[in-house]
Amino acid sequence: MKDPYYRFNDVMYRWISLDNWTYSRTFKTPFDIRKWQKVNLVFEGVDTVAQILLNNVTLGRTDNMFTRYSFDISSVIQEVNCVEVRFLSAVSYAAEQSRCHKGHSIPPACPPPVQKGECHVNFIRKEQCSFSWDWGPSFPTQGIWKDVRIEAYNHYHLIYFSITPLFVKSAQQWCLEVESIFDVVSSKPIAGLVTVNIPKLQTQQSFSVKLQPGEGSIVLHVNINKSAAVEAWWPNGHGKQTGYNMTTTFMMEAGCQIEKFSKVYFRTVELIQEPIPGSPGLSFYFRINGRPIFIKGSNWIPADSFQDRVTSDTLRLLLKSAADANMNALRVWGGGVYEQDEFYDICDEIGIMIWQDFMFACALYPTNQNFLESVRAEVTHQVRRLKSHPSIILWSGNNENEAAIASNWFSIPYPDIGVYIKDYVTLYVKNIREIVLCEDKSRPFVTSSPTNGLESVKEGWLSRNPYDTHYGDTHFYDYSHDCWNWTMYPKTRFASEYGFQSWPSFSTIEKVSSPEDWSYTSNFSLHRQHHEGGNIQMLQEIGRHFKLPQCPDPVKQFKDMIYLTQVMQAQCIKTETEFYRFSQSEIINGEGHTMGALYWQLNDIWQAPSWASLEYGGKWKLLHYFAQNFFAPLLPVAYEDKGMLHIYGVSDLHEDHKVTLRVTVHAWSSLEPVCTLAKEGVTVKAQSAVPIYKEPICDLLGRCRNCTRESCVITFCLVGEDGLQSPRNHYFLSSLKDAVGLEKTQLSESFGASKSLD
Repeated sequence: MKDPYYRFNDVMYRWISLDNWTYSRTFKTPFDIRKWQKVNLVFEGVDTVAQILLNNVTLGRTDNMFTRYSFDISSVIQEVNCVEVRFLSAVSYAAEQSRCHKGHSIPPACPPPVQKGECHVNFIRKEQCSFSWDWGPSFPTQGIWKDVRIEAYNHYHLIYFSITPLFVKSAQQWCLEVESIFDVVSSKPIAGLVTVNIPKLQTQQSFSVKLQPGEGSIVLHVNINKSAAVEAWWPNGHGKQTGYNMTTTFMMEAGCQIEKFSKVYFRTVELIQEPIPGSPGLSFYFRINGRPIFIKGSNWIPADSFQDRVTSDTLRLLLKSAADANMNALRVWGGGVYEQDEFYDICDEIGIMIWQDFMFACALYPTNQNFLESVRAEVTHQVRRLKSHPSIILWSGNNENEAAIASNWFSIPYPDIGVYIKDYVTLYVKNIREIVLCEDKSRPFVTSSPTNGLESVKEGWLSRNPYDTHYGDTHFYDYSHDCWNWTMYPKTRFASEYGFQSWPSFSTIEKVSSPEDWSYTSNFSLHRQHHEGGNIQMLQEIGRHFKLPQCPDPVKQFKDMIYLTQVMQAQCIKTETEFYRFSQSEIINGEGHTMGALYWQLNDIWQAPSWASLEYGGKWKLLHYFAQNFFAPLLPVAYEDKGMLHIYGVSDLHEDHKVTLRVTVHAWSSLEPVCTLAKEGVTVKAQSAVPIYKEPICDLLGRCRNCTRESCVITFCLVGEDGLQSPRNHYFLSSLKDAVGLEKTQLSESFGASKSLD
């Protein structure tokens, strides 16, 4: 087989997903089976629908990619064994589940034709985008996607172990809730001693415990030594990510000892939804360790259609790129996968907060008993697996499903809508929310994104308008208006999705294409675009501000077009993100106090046009370089309103700073400034956005040797003491296609010898 991402192979290899596949192997048991009371065959992840057999005995069946399966093989295992995993096509299974569903239909049936995808993905608990999405291919995989192992034990075995830090305000002391869940084989309770030791915090506590037969659990409360100075875990840009080594030792009377080594972090998280003076509605922002934090970042999608290709190096490259661009958060989007442990470990280590969706997206879902039981097992497993990570600050029930019902995306007749509302509440409130609140009391939960938060709860969990700017979070996309015009953007409480498309670099596209594909209108370019009208929308956005390439060389023209899509995307998302950042401290016409900006999307699943700022493979698009600046901890932001230039000082810093604002006007025809202005003694307030300068643009240009909007550009930066400096920002006074004096650069680079760059 060739690279599945090469040219049209996503369609050419479709037959693979329509067939059934069996994985088998023979193995010798590496221990004496007579010495063990219980032997389990454990699958950490099966994708997705399969029958599991050992020595021709059916152990059970799987139907959920996101849960852990453990089969008791004590009576089946032999010295030499044959294990088989007989997979059923996920596509066939989903279609059959849809056909068998009694009563009302569960839309959408199929993705739009432009996605070249498969149908009824909402009927299978599998990575939803594996049946295609508007940025990704259809590769409905079948296989064993996580570890498989044999566990043999006597008496008892530890299945889940989690640590939850809690700050007890009344005692002004940190406490840890340490939860352990066991499989207890013994028919009688097992007593013993558990010791928790955190040397760096001079904390050691021992507890007498008793495990009950079956699934036994122990919850311990460890008080951290008050005389120890606990360093909290902070998001990137706000402090250190201090963690402490902790050893938990289980000494049970049966004589079996378990020693568990973990890293423990201390942080609190609150989602604040409260009235704001001068504004209807409620706030929506996060407080970490008691401090309000402006959330800066993006949305994460699966890094590959084939999860086994996502290595720790892949994850570190992408996540480090997020941190390097001054991001402090990512939203793990609900149409992909609950990421591997290493993803969250890296986020803990580098201070990337995670908004964690449950894996439901852009669809309605069945609520029959089998489906709900599968979801309950999935949610219980994932919360237990992930809740020790300080990086996770929020659980969210789904992506856009509240909006899908409220805005009636699927044209459901009004008399029937009640059935779907009932299904929605059953799935996300009575099942998912109930489990989350039971398993994890340390972080907030919202039912959907976008949502009106507490207002949605008040309206029966489904608000009339989930996009209301006065509550919760919003998703916003608009490709028909001028994206350089800040007035088109919603002055929302929290922008959790927004974006514009671009093409990946030619060097990235080249690897999966052939020369006949290298044109903006080739079959390949049309095939790779999974968003209806996406290529035309990009051209229209470019055409508003740039001259479209007219090169006689078609390959050069294609490269120029790719480049301009990236320039356009970067400038559009810069404009929108800066708008959200300067809106954080003000209320205008009842709107504002924006406390989050997560653009869509961080990464790519393959080489194709998308909303990403990182290409497949990790190369930075122009947008990512822009993000490094527009997410900077100290930033001057300019916008124009009725001919007046306004500059705000935006700061994530924890203290006020006296700085100098330097404004420079350049003519396009020269690298030398036409004129400069320095405004000294400007106070930029801690964790705020404040207006620091305004002047009519005509006055500014008049002072600068009669610059015109077309002949000049404004740049500006903030400079403080002790090396404090913002990036240099820019404001265009006209479309670049109208710029006067702008010439093609004549740059040269030197690698021993000089060569011209055009």
